[in-house]
Order: sequence, then C-alpha cells, then structure tokens
Amino acid sequence: MTTQKQGFLQSLWDFFCSLKLSISLLIGLALVSIIGTVIPQAPSIPEEYIRSLSQTKLQLYDKLGFFDMYHSWWFILLLYLLTVNLVACSIKRLPRVWKIVSEPNLIFDEGLERSLSLTRDLKLKGDTASLKDKLTGFLASEFAAPVVTEQNGEIHLFAQKTPWCRLGVYVVHLSIIIIFIGALIGSFFGYKAYVQIVEGSSVSAAQGRNNKMVDLGFAVKLEKFSVSFYNTGAPKEFKSILTVLENGQPVPGYINIPVVVNDPLTYKGFTFYQSSYGPASEGGTFYFTMRERKGGAQVRVAAHQGDMVQLPGGRTMRVVESTQDVSPVIPQLSGPAARVEVHTPGKQPESFIVFRNYPELDAERGGDLIFTYDGSDEKFYTGLQVAKDSAVPSWW
Repeated sequence: MTTQKQGFLQSLWDFFCSLKLSISLLIGLALVSIIGTVIPQAPSIPEEYIRSLSQTKLQLYDKLGFFDMYHSWWFILLLYLLTVNLVACSIKRLPRVWKIVSEPNLIFDEGLERSLSLTRDLKLKGDTASLKDKLTGFLASEFAAPVVTEQNGEIHLFAQKTPWCRLGVYVVHLSIIIIFIGALIGSFFGYKAYVQIVEGSSVSAAQGRNNKMVDLGFAVKLEKFSVSFYNTGAPKEFKSILTVLENGQPVPGYINIPVVVNDPLTYKGFTFYQSSYGPASEGGTFYFTMRERKGGAQVRVAAHQGDMVQLPGGRTMRVVESTQDVSPVIPQLSGPAARVEVHTPGKQPESFIVFRNYPELDAERGGDLIFTYDGSDEKFYTGLQVAKDSAVPSWW
C-alpha cells in the first residue's frame, strides 16, 4: 500500500516536472488566447456581433466562457498548472545546477566523460610540463583562467566563464510566475468595464461584468467626438476629446485629452480605451428643405429622429434612420444620408432615402414632394473600455 502510494506520488511529481507538460501548456495558452482575440470580450461586446450569432452558437460560447475567457475557470486552471509546472521543474533541477556552479567537478574522469555529449580527443606533441603551461595560458587568454589539478600522474584543467549565468533560467521562471500571479490578482481584484458617453454629457460609473455598475469616484465628460473615413467607407480614425471632472470641476492636466485607438487616457489607475462609437439615440436635429413638385415656396423642416413633423397639406414625416456615410451600404454614393417616411392622408406611407451630397436624386424619385437633406447637428456617443488592473504594482 505504501509502495503504491509512493509510486503514485512519484509519478505525479514526474508529471509536473515534465518539459513536455510545459510545452503543451504554453501551446494551449497560445491557442486559447486566439479565442480571446477573435471573439469580443465582455463587457464591450457589440450588439451587432451578438445578433450575427445563431442561438445555438450563442449558448455554446456563453457556457464555454468565450465572452469572458480570461476569467473563465479553465483559463485560470491553465495558468495554475503552468505555475506549478515551472515551480516543480525549478525545484527538481536547481540543486544539481547549484552544485555545478558552486562545487564544479575538477576531475575529468570516465564517469564525467560518459555524461557529456560533446567531447573530443586531441593528440599534442611535447612534454607534460610545457603542454600544461601552454594550455593554461591559452585558456586564460581565450576563455577563463583554469583550475589545475594533478591526480595519479594526470593533469586536469577546468575552466568556466560566468558560471552564475546557469541560474538565468530560474530568473526567467520566476518572472513568468510573477506575471501569472499578477494575472490572477488582476482577474480577482481588477476588472474591465464599458461606458457610453454622449457628446456634451459626463458619466461617473461604468458597466462591468454581469451588468454590475462600477463607481469610478470621478466623472468623465465627452467634449467632442469626431470620425473620419477611408474612400471605401470604413472608419479611418475615431477620436474622443475627454475631460476628467472632480466634484464637477475639470482636473488640471486632464482637460480636452484626445483618446484614439491605442492611445488611451489613464487617471487614478483607470485606463480608458477607445472602443466603439455610434449616433446617440437622443439629441440632434435633422434639417431638410421641401417643395411641392407642382411648384410653390420651399419649406424648411427640422426633425428629431423618430418624431413626427407636420408638413403642408396635412402630411407628416419622420426620420427613420441616418448615417454619416452611406458608401458601405451603397458603394456608388458617399456622404450623409437619412431615411425619411412621409404619411399622406388616404395613401400608403412612403419611405425613401435622401442624400446630402446628391440633392438631384430625390427629384428623380417621382414623388409629390421633393426633399433636400441639408445636414444635421446629430450627436454621437463614444464607447470606452474602462480597465483597472490591481496587478500592475506586483508586475513592476
């Protein structure tokens, strides 16, 4: 019974000391980290991405923890296993390495020779004393001063350079373990949250995991948001101008700070990363010029998205949706556009798109009313990922 127990413990110890386990765990961590890169992580998961998944795939990803992978039990288990593996390997190999460093074998006997994989025999002419002096001088000038030991009529020369460098691997092991400990501290005591701020407004709390609100202890105001596009219609750069507020007052040094992708804002341990953007659901006015096809004076119309606006002749209209650049949907066109829905008594509602850069297109539509889209003062929101990592001091 005792023998079986010792055999099991020895097998378990050998398993955790295995280099194959180290390689397998490192490859496993690298592969699963790809999941966290490809699949958006909570709490800043775009709604468009959620809608693009089937219900089966959505439930599978949720059960496997793919939406919060770096806090999942299986990812943390991999970190634990690799940490134990590194500690076990270090404990097993350190005594032998330490002995080599502190008490090197000065005698090159048959046992030592058999343990070495790289050996070579050389035949030199000369007497023993002169050869000893020549080899001693050669090693001292080219490598390191040797220790000369004479035993049983044989002369052994031992030289080693910077022997303490053999311990460098344990510094690397310790560094990795510290990083893993920091990752676990960050996992349990730090967090990532998400916040949306509409232009001109401020927030003092962010939405964390499981929709839990996190109090920041200060406020962040979005002064202005801007976005530029490539010719293809893809966003080129979106930028938030942020101001940090304490007790309602701007904090010196943190006023009108530009935040773009890969250039975050950090304040009191919180880091704000540019994550997303979009049109605000409230605020913003759309401006149109309308005229009857049969003739008559032009009428200026101002409307909020979704609100019904009265038009001449008993008609009403509302702005259904809008975009700052229509080219991703209609590649042949570009610039701002708005979908308008017009209600005429006794007729079916008419829905159509008005393009700001192409005012002549609405006349070709053939409707009783001709619209020109004059633009909008539509407000945007910025989506910021908020991160606070309690492990940074331990990493340093």
